[in-house]
Amino acid sequence: MSVSVERNGNEATLKISLTVEEVAKGFEKAVARVNKQVTIPGFRKGKAPRRILETHVGKDAIKEEAFQILANGEYRKAIDENKLIPVADPELKENKFEEGQPMEVTLLVTLRPEPELGEYKGLDVKKEVREITDADVDNAVEALQKRAAKLVAAPDDKKLEKGDMATIDFKGFIDDKPFEGGEGKGYPLEIGSGAFIPGFEDQLIGAGKGESREVKVTFPEDYSSKEVAGKEALFKVDVKDIKVREIPEVTDELIAANSDSKTVAEFREKTAERMKKAEADSAEQKYRRDLINKAVENAKFEVPQVMVDERANQMVDEMAMNLEAHRMSLPMYLQYLGKDIKTYRDEQKPVALENIKTDLVLEAIAEKEGIKVTEEEAVAEMQQIADAQGATLKQVRKIIKDNNSVSILIGNIARRKAAQVIFDNAKGAEKKEEAKAE
Repeated sequence: MSVSVERNGNEATLKISLTVEEVAKGFEKAVARVNKQVTIPGFRKGKAPRRILETHVGKDAIKEEAFQILANGEYRKAIDENKLIPVADPELKENKFEEGQPMEVTLLVTLRPEPELGEYKGLDVKKEVREITDADVDNAVEALQKRAAKLVAAPDDKKLEKGDMATIDFKGFIDDKPFEGGEGKGYPLEIGSGAFIPGFEDQLIGAGKGESREVKVTFPEDYSSKEVAGKEALFKVDVKDIKVREIPEVTDELIAANSDSKTVAEFREKTAERMKKAEADSAEQKYRRDLINKAVENAKFEVPQVMVDERANQMVDEMAMNLEAHRMSLPMYLQYLGKDIKTYRDEQKPVALENIKTDLVLEAIAEKEGIKVTEEEAVAEMQQIADAQGATLKQVRKIIKDNNSVSILIGNIARRKAAQVIFDNAKGAEKKEEAKAE
């Protein structure tokens, strides 16, 4: 037996050669294995002579089983001995395999990339924290006013403006014919909300209660209903009622009734502090993402397409599960977006690629830095999961073990520790530590 491995980037060519004697042993194992899997009348399971077995299942079945035994066995040995990490099933390029003859098999294996790390310490990335101004706080006060506003009946001579709430009846026509989903009665529509297709709400501005209007629009090309997508439509609209928002005056009483503050001054002070903290947190998160992205950019490697496709599929599956948890299906969600599953999956691929590249670089840094995950860190991670899910540590530990997800848990922790190496060694990190110490 001989196996040669030739690696070229993210691919490896495995050439497996077996002698006639080794092939014969493979056939013997195949006969025994198939014999145990079938029931042949007149024979105990596993005891039928080979010629009877071949008559029952066919010679090709025996040959296929022998090939799987021999090729898979040598493939796994080669992978283990050469420390290769495949990311997909091997592709059979050459196959010379017959009983009584030497075996010659060539396999092409797509491998997990091994990034050539660039600089990941001493990275210089600017953190930009937006200053919170009085105007930002004014906007928060205005938002509270709007939330506390009440809809009241408009004067009889009121004409629709943006922000008004109209109750309308409508019926749509394409080529003078009504179409499915194009009719509604007593429909509440906030003018300027963008709830209807572009142009519809704008053409109602200036209309009064009891007035009828004809609205001409063109459905977007990517509209969810393909029957009307890209087509021109005429809607006959009756304005049945108009309500306007009554915006309350900003007083201490209003603030006390609609927030955790008792006065306007206290609300403004607390709001400014919250905004500053949110902005600082957001800036820190972006700063850290930028540092990691810089380390990824500095590394050299290519990601096989099969890895991107698989990660995109995982992302779609995760979205489907999240939607189901909220009593919604993926097909329903895609219909709302006006997309098919292929389009949606393809849209995930750029994000999938970036996620894979980030994971690979962080894993390479963890290996280079000799990062290890302790039992205490793993337990702490499981405890956090348990707390977030309202479960016990014992329950989470069992689920992770049963799902064979221990390596995933450890990998997540190791990548975070590797990311911390990047953060701790970024330019300016020393000054931050000195400032903390002071």
